[in-house]
Amino acid sequence: MSGMGLVVICFFCGLSAAFIGRYKGSSFWLWFAIGFFLPVLGTIAALAWRYEDEEVYRRCDECGHVMPLYQQVCNHCGADQEWPEEVLTTHG
Repeated sequence: MSGMGLVVICFFCGLSAAFIGRYKGSSFWLWFAIGFFLPVLGTIAALAWRYEDEEVYRRCDECGHVMPLYQQVCNHCGADQEWPEEVLTTHG
């Protein structure tokens, strides 16, 4: 019975980390896996993680695709990016 108890604890720790991570704009399943395999540390890490919604964005010079500022290559067209003259505070 102790093995099943550990699985239940890991499941609920994974669930708590997943909901916190999703609330902050990140992947639900990624944080669920982190919380499941690192029960208490995963939830603490999700609480300490940054909000993904506060990212600064830029527009691709070639195709106009909006992407995070830290991305060097456009996911849409593959063009290498220079440092932008203007940044966007919202995705869109």
